[in-house]
Amino acid sequence: MSEVSIPFLSENTYHIWTHANGDDNFFRCEDNYRYFLKKYKHHVHPVVDTFAYCLMPNHFHFMVRIKKEVDVLDFVRDKKSNRTLQGFETLGGFSKVISQQFSNLFNAYTQAYNKKYSRKGSLFMSNFKRKIIHSDDYFVRLIAYIHNNPVHHGFTDDMNDWPFSSWHAYVTEKSTAIRKDEALKWFGDIENLRAIHRKCNHEKSELLLEGSRIA
Repeated sequence: MSEVSIPFLSENTYHIWTHANGDDNFFRCEDNYRYFLKKYKHHVHPVVDTFAYCLMPNHFHFMVRIKKEVDVLDFVRDKKSNRTLQGFETLGGFSKVISQQFSNLFNAYTQAYNKKYSRKGSLFMSNFKRKIIHSDDYFVRLIAYIHNNPVHHGFTDDMNDWPFSSWHAYVTEKSTAIRKDEALKWFGDIENLRAIHRKCNHEKSELLLEGSRIA
């Protein structure tokens, strides 16, 4: 389930993050990371544009923009094989539809994870966190923060060596579903993007937004 205090609104951009329950880890091996991203592509990608992500053993971060209502409604219609759906009222509202896609991702991954490791019970914290991105400065700093998160938490000394983030989509020419070209416009160019990321890495400080500590 998600926090109901901050609704998902069409064409708004959000920072989304959560932790594993207790001392559990989400990911124990590379196959876990790949499977999670596969499920993300299936459940969440159809309703969001993704600007950045980073998966770590016990928590993750995503930066996404919610797609237009018409695009989300088309996805729901196709998913339900019901082209007669007129709007979101009968589905519980737009925000609920978006939240449900994230819940579907978490549930699908937990079921597969529990089966693989002969485990029972929930894997994710009951509420995933989200904040709306309200300024250009927030947009730029957050992408750099997300990509540097493995360094800040001691999982690696260099974000280039952490394979489970969208950083590599920005610095290589490989085809990607990440909204790389659009995001680069906010940085100006690739060199400025690298410089801002280096600054964030050098400072090794927590990102404080509106007085809230972001893990």
